[in-house]
Amino acid sequence: MLEATSQTSILLLTILYAILGLALLILGYWIVDRFTPTDAQKKIFEEGNVAVAILMGSFVLGLALVIAAAMTG
Repeated sequence: MLEATSQTSILLLTILYAILGLALLILGYWIVDRFTPTDAQKKIFEEGNVAVAILMGSFVLGLALVIAAAMTG
């Protein structure tokens, strides 16, 4: 069985990796949103454009997979 300090350090590293992954995901979404010629938030939520929603959702899922693979090695 792991010692308490080892379990605590594993828990803290897990939380740190989760925060880092979420920050990278948000940063990636923000970069793509800035470089697209239209405002994705407006197109998705105000105009109901499903194609833009699918595009941005696919991007987020793909980026999340890349971040997860990079973190796990």
